[in-house]
Amino acid sequence: MASESDPRRFLIETRSLTIAALVVAAGFLGSRLLGLLRSVIIADTFGTGAELDAYWVAFRLPDLVFQLLAGATLASAFIPVFAKTRIEQGEAAAWRLASSVLNLVLLATIAFAVVAFLLAPNLIPWLAPGLGEATGEQERLHSLAVDLTRLMLLSPILFAVSGMFMGILNARRHFLMPALAPIFYNLSIIVAALISDDVNILAAGVVAGAALHLAIQLPDLRSAGMLYYLAADWTDTAVRRVGVLMAPRVLGLAASQISFFFVSIFFASRLDSGAISAVSFAWLIVMTPLAIVGMAISTAAFPTLADQAARGDRDFGQTVSQALRVILFLSLPISVGLVILARPLVAGLLQRGAFDAQSAALTAQALGFYGFALFAHSGIEILSRGFYALGDTKTPVAMAIASMLINLALAALLVDSLEVRGLGLALSLATLAEFAALLLVLSRRVPGLADRAFVLGIGKIAFASLLVASALGLNWLLLDRLIGLETVAWSDSLLILLSGGMLGGLIYFLATLGLGCPEIRPVLDRIPWRRRLQPSDSAAP
Repeated sequence: MASESDPRRFLIETRSLTIAALVVAAGFLGSRLLGLLRSVIIADTFGTGAELDAYWVAFRLPDLVFQLLAGATLASAFIPVFAKTRIEQGEAAAWRLASSVLNLVLLATIAFAVVAFLLAPNLIPWLAPGLGEATGEQERLHSLAVDLTRLMLLSPILFAVSGMFMGILNARRHFLMPALAPIFYNLSIIVAALISDDVNILAAGVVAGAALHLAIQLPDLRSAGMLYYLAADWTDTAVRRVGVLMAPRVLGLAASQISFFFVSIFFASRLDSGAISAVSFAWLIVMTPLAIVGMAISTAAFPTLADQAARGDRDFGQTVSQALRVILFLSLPISVGLVILARPLVAGLLQRGAFDAQSAALTAQALGFYGFALFAHSGIEILSRGFYALGDTKTPVAMAIASMLINLALAALLVDSLEVRGLGLALSLATLAEFAALLLVLSRRVPGLADRAFVLGIGKIAFASLLVASALGLNWLLLDRLIGLETVAWSDSLLILLSGGMLGGLIYFLATLGLGCPEIRPVLDRIPWRRRLQPSDSAAP
């Protein structure tokens, strides 16, 4: 970080980052609300039945193909190299780089999809060896999962193109259409779940949603000035740089995918029927605040971090620090809420139709243990991008692999005694270790990231969240005395969520205000009566 920082440029970039974060957060909010609605409709139609278990197993392999190729490229490798190429060599060279990477990723995804299609009958029994074993339907459900996998393998091919489009548009600071694309993806699956209770139709909805995810971004590429070249020059220096950065990130993403989806599904398949669906629904609920807070802010911040790193800007550490503090400010109290309010939250969202009280109880057990590490999952999003912007993909990959091994060991140790709760606890403990390690290493490398003000600020946020936890716990005990909460009905869940949400939100607001947390200032600045009480700039001193 050799260059002098420019306070005016930093202020402009901070404001631009704020606007971008709001746009991305709004898109993520819309997408995740629809994602919740998607979960509600799927739960209502399918419950936690054996066929839905087969669907979740089948969904994993196509998703892995996408994450290891297109996901790795846009998340860590493409944007920093694109930014550096544009700054050093100009627009034409940057667009030629984008075209080459797009074409190479598409070809690689097609090749992997074909291999996965051919090997699906061998892979599915390995991924979920206990699928259908409890009900004596193992052969039928394995066959169904293979058919669903082969159908949904069309989606990563579409996502390979769409994912690169997202990376290109984000690199050009076009955030709206990439933020809206997941909304259309979710709408397609919702429609499929509404029109049929056949999981084959549900899988077709996934493929149609991937096509819509791609199509919605096409008009914005023209306004971004994209120039497409029919090129796939893997010998180009910039393209090879993307490959070099991408290779370790592939390992990291593979570790992350294995750490949750494959470890959880592998062990859940050995439990009672419905366990796979329970952990999948629980994780989808956790993904909603994770996407709105951690992913949205980190996605918006990444192009700025990449530009600052390319310029050697000293404000890089301050940008990471500010983004991380905002993420923790928002995600820590939500983590508390997910743990304490897991049962009424699941009942209020999902308990209807085929999703009965037993399904809700099983899902809530997993959610409570997944939820308490939400803040760590969210923090990892920005910390890992800090390493990627610096061109270091090896460190976060090493941390992800270590986290995967910890999760695997803990899951094997805890699943027999705690069942789905053990799977949630294992992942959360592994994630906390990964978050702490990333923060420690990056703070030593980047000046100004974890200074005294940062540590003090995080301490205030943690204390305020502890007060929220105490208030929610007392609220639960009071309601239990008044109405009895041995089993949480849908009507009870609304009362608990409403009272708990209002009480927790008020206490957190007052606590952070009283502690002087700077993250509360944007909220205060939007209160009309407070603005009227502030003296005008022209007033005499």
